[in-house]
Amino acid sequence: MNAPLAGLLLSMVLLTGCQTAEPARDYRPTWARFFLESGDESGTEIVLPQSRVRLVVNAKPVLTEGDIVAVELAQVDLGRCLMFQLTPAAVRDFYRLSGSNQGRRLVLLLNDSPVGARRVDGPVTDGVVFVFVEIPDAELPKLVDDLKKSTAAFQRALARKS
Repeated sequence: MNAPLAGLLLSMVLLTGCQTAEPARDYRPTWARFFLESGDESGTEIVLPQSRVRLVVNAKPVLTEGDIVAVELAQVDLGRCLMFQLTPAAVRDFYRLSGSNQGRRLVLLLNDSPVGARRVDGPVTDGVVFVFVEIPDAELPKLVDDLKKSTAAFQRALARKS
């Protein structure tokens, strides 16, 4: 083997050894996006998995993973649901959106799969969105853990970029 080729191979081996390995994840990356029900029939039709409710939603999400800072499992009078806490900027935007779109439904998609919807019944002032999901109660703790860890990882990545 000639010296330049051997040097090139040695360089490649050394450089690959310097790469930082991605830490092992103990969660399934799960991304929450909220879509608003369309005011007309233009948009994308989605079907909720259990109830088979068909909804037409706008193509662009109104809330994305960048707008969410926390996710919790909440127990309310009607049962268990997901509680999403929004960033301060998203709180302001969502307040205006929820005030002007009363009566429409807000649809939650997790990793692009529809899982729940809630009717917008008034302006959301506190930045907390509750959504009942069509997922068995036994699966909710793991789902919330995946959402929490995914949200935290996304927010850390955003902070590093700023």
